[in-house]
Amino acid sequence: MTTDYDPIAEEYRRAKQQPWRTHIEAFTLGALLPDLTGKSVLDIACGEGYYTRRLRRLGAERVMGVDLSAGMIDLARQQEAAEPLGVDYRVGDGKHLDFDAEFDLAFAAYFLNYAHDRGELQQMCDAIARSLKPGGRFITVNSSPMLDFDPARSYRQYGFEAKIKGPLVEGAPIIWQIFLDEGSFEIENYFLDRRSHEDAFRAAGFRETIWHAPRLSPEGEEGFRRDFWQPFFDHPTVAFIECVK
Repeated sequence: MTTDYDPIAEEYRRAKQQPWRTHIEAFTLGALLPDLTGKSVLDIACGEGYYTRRLRRLGAERVMGVDLSAGMIDLARQQEAAEPLGVDYRVGDGKHLDFDAEFDLAFAAYFLNYAHDRGELQQMCDAIARSLKPGGRFITVNSSPMLDFDPARSYRQYGFEAKIKGPLVEGAPIIWQIFLDEGSFEIENYFLDRRSHEDAFRAAGFRETIWHAPRLSPEGEEGFRRDFWQPFFDHPTVAFIECVK
């Protein structure tokens, strides 16, 4: 099964307000971004445009968001109409991007983890690399290929739980249950190990790959006890990656 985001577009938008996403995910990604002044940026699997709008506000001259879900793109376009930033949103498959060296930066929050196998991961990485100018960068966050998915470990205090179906092998489904005040919903993606990612980046033409540890924002440090965050940092569920073409 591949998650259909159309029925859960609004719920997924609200889930991005969970504290860990603000104080760890968004903060870490922001720290990895280069100066975007005058740059062209492609946001792949952009959803309702949460990061797409941020990229534009950080000074990027041209920003395009692409997502397979028409429901997500509808939300993005509604927000663009309400607060115009000059962002272009398109429905499209990130595995089959038709851009030829047009962008200085490719960005993706949770895209590669939807590859069912190494072949599909390679398609994704090839499409991303083709879209970038020489020297361009790819910055992404995905479910961590280093996580062991210990069933005894809980992330409920952060608003989600993670479990893997069956043994930890290539293509094993990963189920993320996201909790909101009014209920919960599930997202499914797939396990591929770190070496599979590095091999795909290299074959796509990226000359450098850097894995970054998650960081905690000063506001997150001040607003919560440190021991609140410690289980997450002991076993991070997400991995941050930077690649250079």
